[in-house]
Amino acid sequence: MKKIDEEALAEAYNRALALEKSGDVDAAVKAYQHVLELDPDDHGGAAVRIASMGRGETPMKAPDAYVETLFDQHAEVFEDVLVEQLGYHVPMLVRQRLQALHLGPFRRLLDLGCGTGLTGGTLRDVVGDMTGIDISEKMVEVAHEKDLYETLFVAEVEDFLDDNDEELFDIITATDVLPYLGALEPLFFGAADNMTPGGLFIFSSETLPEGVLAGRSFMVGPHQRFAHALSYIRDRLADTGFDVLEVTDINVRMEDGKPTPGHLVIAKYRSEA
Repeated sequence: MKKIDEEALAEAYNRALALEKSGDVDAAVKAYQHVLELDPDDHGGAAVRIASMGRGETPMKAPDAYVETLFDQHAEVFEDVLVEQLGYHVPMLVRQRLQALHLGPFRRLLDLGCGTGLTGGTLRDVVGDMTGIDISEKMVEVAHEKDLYETLFVAEVEDFLDDNDEELFDIITATDVLPYLGALEPLFFGAADNMTPGGLFIFSSETLPEGVLAGRSFMVGPHQRFAHALSYIRDRLADTGFDVLEVTDINVRMEDGKPTPGHLVIAKYRSEA
């Protein structure tokens, strides 16, 4: 495996970033393509940055190396930035909606993209056994220190769902996971394969106005995260054996002082699709 020239990569990435900020899209795209040549695994997320400028093909998901690097870098300050500065309260919304619908308690929870344990913390008292999965080892370390989960794994969520042969779960959560995935079929099929009949699948998504999505199922938005059309989410849930119980319009987080629109979806697994 070719060793990355870290100095050259940092220089190339900073140059691409400066060109993007200056508004020279053509030059920025070329510069990010050079970054990808230096670092094919794409630790800096050049592919999603190109897509966020409306160029190139939309990736099927954010590169694993990028997501892992991003969250490893922010693990220590994650909760302060996300909750205190960006107003992220999706885990609490999950708890509120479950209570309002009189759903629970639950036997086994699988918390996909568990991060530092925000969702696990809000549901600990209504779940018997909790398993958390995250691609970032440093985020998992923070979650481990809280002693919330019976089991924690460092893994990419789709890989875990594909490989897992443990006991099934009666609730699966994925808060702030979809913004790093484009195509949802692997996630939804994986959730179905790991869930008991009648189990709940709860997740948040970000979206954009219909005029911006322009009929697309998903796209990379201006902040390098994936936005999904609600119609696409509903169709894929139906295809994978889920019935939608509730969709709530939410503000996922603040970004540059503006709300990020999205959805909180609660779906029930009926059986094999």
